[in-house]
Amino acid sequence: MLLVLVIAAALWGLGMVLGTPHRVRLGMILMLWIGVVLLHVILPDGHPLRLATGESPALWLMLGGFVALVLVYRKGLRALKKRAQDKQEPERKGLFTEAELDRYARHIVLREIGGPGQKKLKEARVLVIGAGGLGSPALLYLAAGGVGTIGVIDGDIVENSNLQRQVIHRDADIGRPKAHSAADAMRAQNPNVVVRPYHRKLTGDIARELFAEYDLILDGTDNFETRYLSNAIAHATGKPLISGALSQWEGQLSVFDTAKGTPCYQCIFPEAPAAELAPSCAEAGVLGPLPGVLGTMMAAEAVKVITGAGAPLRGEMLIHDALFGETRKIGLSRRADCPVCGTPAQDG
Repeated sequence: MLLVLVIAAALWGLGMVLGTPHRVRLGMILMLWIGVVLLHVILPDGHPLRLATGESPALWLMLGGFVALVLVYRKGLRALKKRAQDKQEPERKGLFTEAELDRYARHIVLREIGGPGQKKLKEARVLVIGAGGLGSPALLYLAAGGVGTIGVIDGDIVENSNLQRQVIHRDADIGRPKAHSAADAMRAQNPNVVVRPYHRKLTGDIARELFAEYDLILDGTDNFETRYLSNAIAHATGKPLISGALSQWEGQLSVFDTAKGTPCYQCIFPEAPAAELAPSCAEAGVLGPLPGVLGTMMAAEAVKVITGAGAPLRGEMLIHDALFGETRKIGLSRRADCPVCGTPAQDG
């Protein structure tokens, strides 16, 4: 039995290293379990393979039944959670109130958005990773613009040094989780939107399930580990990813939408740079208003992606240099050897 468990662990670990989708890895484990049960059913008592795998199929059947119960329980729990959320969010399915029509009037008169576009915004679900420099203005403008459901995930707490640029937080919020502080600010700004704060770091064990609940992802984090994870899961789940980054006086952003044929983040940045080549804001410094400029641009790209207005930055990167007041765009190309979007086995 120990041998089979070791093989199962090896399959799971190898799948993680190769970036195999979660569902495929579960399928491999299921096939292994079916194979072991069949061995016990087909082979006679005393056969070496039966002895090496526990002698009796009863234990494997019990183990399979237990796992099935856990999976059914999790699926039922998700269904109950969704039903509870739907009950708490009836307004997103209804018509606009008079107050909302007045609030969003400047959007509605825009030819490129109009009433249908504002309705799309109200029905949209957007997840923002990071409630820091880039996340702050993006979250505020998404809420102000009427995005119906906004998720914000961040595991940090508000510190005094954040307040020079992370404008969604206030002095009184120092010591509070950033996700909760940001959520309160959005609710105060627009009580018509539903806000879901997650006070934790984005990790591989929750990313796929979390991304599945949203239509669009914004990544405003300051570390490459999270950027690569967000990129891989966004590609695997077919979600558009708006990614921004900045340092000192310069920032950049792009829309990575591999479902529409664009390159992904890892096509452009195959490997994380050495730590000394990409210092943090704490080490290198950052102009206070710069995250506001880039974060607001990220929110604008989100509105365009949701409503279909204009030309989002798909396949392009916008680079803004605040020191010299210059903004330029460069074209981006997909890499055939990209480990995320260039391998057919991982597409879909």
